[in-house]
Amino acid sequence: MLVISRRQGESVWIGDQIKIVVCTMRGKRVSLGISAPRHVSVVRDELRQADIEKALAASDLGVSEVKITGSDLIGRR
Repeated sequence: MLVISRRQGESVWIGDQIKIVVCTMRGKRVSLGISAPRHVSVVRDELRQADIEKALAASDLGVSEVKITGSDLIGRR
């Protein structure tokens, strides 16, 4: 994992198509703006986790029976 520091208004590029901008900073909260092509899925982690749990419940498989990594979900949605 790459860890970098950015100030409000500064940005980071991922490849040549995804731009992440630090929009506002209030205390310990940071608002990010993300610009990415339509085919790239951008989802908050807690929503992705909820989707995984729903999929596991629907499939009748236990959590210990399925291993899903972040790379399995990239671009899906």
